[in-house]
Amino acid sequence: MVDIAPRTKQTDSAKTDSAQRATSPKADATGDPARGTPTAGTDREVRIDVDLLAEHLLGRWAEDRRISRRLVLDPALHKTEGLGTIEHRQRAFEQLQVLVDAGAIQRPYPVELGGQDNHGGNLAAFEELTTADPSLQIKAGVQWGLFGSAVHHLGTARNHDEFLPGIIRFDVPGCFAMTETGHGSDVQSIATSATYDPDTQEFVVHTPFRGAWKDYIGNAALHGKAAVVFAKLVTQGVDHGVHAFYVPLRDDDGEFLPGVGGEDDGVKGGLNGIDNGRLHFDHVRIPRTNLLNRYGDVAEDGTYSSPIDSPGRRFFTMLGTLVQGRVSLDGAAVVAQKIGLQIALTYAMERRQFPTGGGTEGVLLDYGRHRRRLIPRLATVFAQSFAHEQLLRTFDDVFSGRLDTPERREDLETQAAAFKSLSTWSALDTLQECREACGGAGFLAENRLTSLRADLDVYVTFEGDNTVLLQLVGKRLLTDFRKKAPRDAASTAKFVAAQVGAKLADASGIRRLGQTVADRGSLAASVTDLRDGATQRTLLAGRVETMVAEIGMRLNTAGKDRARAAQQLNRSQHELIEAARAHAELMQWDAFTAAIDEVPEGDTRRVLVWLRDLFALGLLEQHLDWYLVHGRLSAQRARAVSASIDRLVARLRPLVPQLLDTFGYEPGHVRAPIALGEERARQEEAAAWFAAERAAGRLPEQEKKPRP
Repeated sequence: MVDIAPRTKQTDSAKTDSAQRATSPKADATGDPARGTPTAGTDREVRIDVDLLAEHLLGRWAEDRRISRRLVLDPALHKTEGLGTIEHRQRAFEQLQVLVDAGAIQRPYPVELGGQDNHGGNLAAFEELTTADPSLQIKAGVQWGLFGSAVHHLGTARNHDEFLPGIIRFDVPGCFAMTETGHGSDVQSIATSATYDPDTQEFVVHTPFRGAWKDYIGNAALHGKAAVVFAKLVTQGVDHGVHAFYVPLRDDDGEFLPGVGGEDDGVKGGLNGIDNGRLHFDHVRIPRTNLLNRYGDVAEDGTYSSPIDSPGRRFFTMLGTLVQGRVSLDGAAVVAQKIGLQIALTYAMERRQFPTGGGTEGVLLDYGRHRRRLIPRLATVFAQSFAHEQLLRTFDDVFSGRLDTPERREDLETQAAAFKSLSTWSALDTLQECREACGGAGFLAENRLTSLRADLDVYVTFEGDNTVLLQLVGKRLLTDFRKKAPRDAASTAKFVAAQVGAKLADASGIRRLGQTVADRGSLAASVTDLRDGATQRTLLAGRVETMVAEIGMRLNTAGKDRARAAQQLNRSQHELIEAARAHAELMQWDAFTAAIDEVPEGDTRRVLVWLRDLFALGLLEQHLDWYLVHGRLSAQRARAVSASIDRLVARLRPLVPQLLDTFGYEPGHVRAPIALGEERARQEEAAAWFAAERAAGRLPEQEKKPRP
C-alpha cells in the first residue's frame, strides 16, 4: 500500500519553476502550426531527449516490449475491420498459433517446461498485442494468462506435468470458467459444486440450476477443449469453499463430452474475435487428480487438507494468484490510449479548419479548446504509464518469489484493483474524446478509434467490475485507518478530529497555504504555489486522509453492532469509492514523481515536470467542489487551477510531436490513415491548388472582401 503521508523527497520543482518562468510563452505563436515547429525565443526551443524518455516509458522490460512490438508488425496479426463474427473468431484462433510459433508465450512458465520464469516481461510483452487487435490480446490472455496461469499457479507438479505442455503448445485450447450468470464478482457465492466420490476417486462437477451456468467465458462457445472450472469442493459432507478443477469439455471433433453443455453468447459490443459462451455440467466426473491442489487437496479416502487453515484466507490467496489479469488490463488500457492519442493529436496537427486572424485556416491543435481536450489526457497517460511500471515491478517481485510476502501480495492486489479501474475508465473517456476530436474521420472504422473504444468497453467490468474493485481498495484504506485509530467511540472521535484538524490543517500546511493566497492576493502567485510538488501532494493526500477519516469515524459509531456497521458502510459506499479513486490518483501522482526523480537535469526532466503538474492540476480541477467545500482551496486559488492548466497546455502544445515520438509506435502499430499522412497530403494538395490558381489569376473575386 502506498503511504499517504507527505513524501520526504520531491522533485526540484522550485528550480524547474524558475526555469519555466524564464521561458514562459510570450504568445500562442506556434511556428509551423501543422508540425508544431519550435519558434525561436520561446518555450518551443525546448528539446526532449526522445530516446531517453522512450526508454523510460518502456520500463524494466524494455526488450520484451520491443520483441512484442516487432512481432505485431506482422499483418497476419492485425485486426481486419468489418470482418464478420465467424471470420473474426477463426482469424483470432489462427493468430494464437502464430504467437506459439514465434515463441511469444513461453516467458512466464517454468524453465523445465521451456519457459523463462519471466513474469514481468511476459505481461509487458502481452500488453503490446493490443496494438494488433484487442481480441488477439484477450484471447491469448484467456489461453495462457488465465487457463494456463490457473494450472501453473493453483496446481502442483502433478498438474503441471499432465496439463501444462498441451496448454503451452496450444494443443489444448482452454477456458477459465469462474464467473456464473448469477454471480459475477461475488465468486465466493458461486453454486457450481465438485463433490468427491471416494468409491471411484472422482469429483462430480454439477451446475444445479440455470443461474449457476458459467457465463461470458472466453473460448467456451467454440474452441475450448478443456476448462479450469471453479466450484465448491465438497467431501465427506463438508463444503470447503471454492477450488479449481481441470475439466475436459470437447472431443477432437469439437463436440461436447457427455454431461457437458453450453451456448454461444453471440455477437457482443466488441471483442468479437473471442468466442464467449456459457457452460454447464450435469454430474460430470473427473479424476481426483484433476483438482488443482496447491492450496487444498483431497486424499483417496476423501480427507481434505490445506496448508492454509482459514477458509477465507485460503479463498483470497487462491484468487490473489490470478491477479495478473487485472495487471495486464491496466497495461493494455494504457497502450490503447497511447494509440488513440497518437491518432487524434497527429490529425489535430495537420487538419485545418476555419480562417485565423491572418486569413489562413488554422490547424485544430492551435485552437484553445481542442488542445485543452487532448493534451491533459496526454499527461494522464504518462502518469498511468509510470504507475503501471510500478505495478509490473510489484507483480514481478511477488510472482518471481523475490518478495512474496503477505504484505507485498496485499499491496499488489490493492494496486492492481486501483490502477486497473482508473486506466480502463480513462481508456473509454480518452478514446471517445479522440473520436470526437477527429470529427467524421474519427467515426470511420479505418481510423480505428471506434473499434478500439468498442473493444475496450468490456475492460471496465471483466477481471473485476471497477466499482467493486474500488470498494476493495476502500476497505483496505479503512483497515489501515482502524489500525491507527483507538477502538472506543469517544477516543476515536478525538483521534479523527486531531487527524482532520491538526494534521491536515497545520502539520501538512493546508491552513498556511490558504493564508498565503490571502496575504499575497495574486493570481500569478497562486499559480506558482500550485506548481509546487509539495503543495500538490499535500492537497491530493489530504483529500484521501479526510475522506477516509470521515467514513471511519462514522463507522466507528456503530461500535460492536455488526448490523448497524453494515448499514453505515452501505450508506458510505459512494464516499468510500470516491476515497479509493482519490487514493489511486495519489498513487499515480507518486509514481509520476518517482519517475521524474530518475531523469537527469535538463529539458526532458523539465517537460516531465510540466506534464506531472498538468496531471495534478487536472485532478484538482476535477474535484474543485470538494476542495472548496472543505476549505482546502480559496476561491482565488481555485481560479488559479484553471489558469495554470491553460498555461501548461499552451507550453506543451509545440512539444506534442516529440512526446508522441516517445511512445515508440511505428506506422504498422498505428494503422490509421489520418495519422499516417493522408490528411497532410490533402492539405498540401489544397494549398498547392489555391497557390497555383492565385498565381494564375484564376480565383474569382470575393463578393465581400476581407478588411485589410
